[in-house]
Amino acid sequence: MISDRADVALPQLLELDAYRRFNPDLAGLPDPELVKHYIVHGEREGRRSNALGSRADFAALVPPGAEALEIGPFNNPLLCGERVRYFDVLTRAGLIERAQQMGLPPERTPEIDYVSTDGDLTVVDAVFDVVLSSHSIEHQTDLIAHLNTVARLLHEGGRYFVLAPDKRYCFDHYMNPSSLADVLEAHYERRTRHTLANVLSNGALSTHNDTGRHWAGDHGKYLENLRARYEATLTEYDRRKETYIDVHGWFFTPASFKAIVLALQTLGHTSFEIERIYPTRFNANEFWAVLRKRSVKSAP
Repeated sequence: MISDRADVALPQLLELDAYRRFNPDLAGLPDPELVKHYIVHGEREGRRSNALGSRADFAALVPPGAEALEIGPFNNPLLCGERVRYFDVLTRAGLIERAQQMGLPPERTPEIDYVSTDGDLTVVDAVFDVVLSSHSIEHQTDLIAHLNTVARLLHEGGRYFVLAPDKRYCFDHYMNPSSLADVLEAHYERRTRHTLANVLSNGALSTHNDTGRHWAGDHGKYLENLRARYEATLTEYDRRKETYIDVHGWFFTPASFKAIVLALQTLGHTSFEIERIYPTRFNANEFWAVLRKRSVKSAP
């Protein structure tokens, strides 16, 4: 069936009244100049251009009556309510212990309905109107398989709400954006573990994770302590290479993510269509995307 409970009016990327309201220096520009400003400057500058001011605002687009699954809520879920279910790699007790070890408040950690230590979503035995994941999609070993699994968890017309790190403003800054060939290779190999290149990228080639510094143009020194980090990462990889090592497998910008999903549509590798991709806001390190599962009637 087609999910009506997933329906909600999504803000446009650029809403002129909001763009003026949240950017007073632009208030006097006529509409055509305002549109031009956003295209040339606004998105790159991370200016707020619609009603969405925070990740909480984005999550609030999920209709209250929707049957929803949140992937990886850890200690701070974005969704709550009687119709919300949670999937994570640890039970609630395990997540609380991890939060305490990291010095994070554990009080909001939810009960986890579906647990898989290697992130296998096939343990979920229900179908939903909405699936939401926050900083999870970049950890997937096979991006195409992940999208297809999420699609199977959704009714026709259901939506996948994605919060993903923008590699330009986090510790992934020096990584090249993942290519379509990378995505296709991982799927061809039916990859279930991250490659040595992924592990090295996260352990030896990453930089600082101070978002404000990245926006200010300070990305850290790429070669600083490189030999020590390289050797330590190789040692850890050799010790754990027969098990799953949790690292970022994919490096996105909003534009590169859009290009990959559009290409996967063309190749018939996904039943998702892009409804919105909201660019990264100033002093933030993530972009937001809404993918919708095509109904049978609209499928090519």
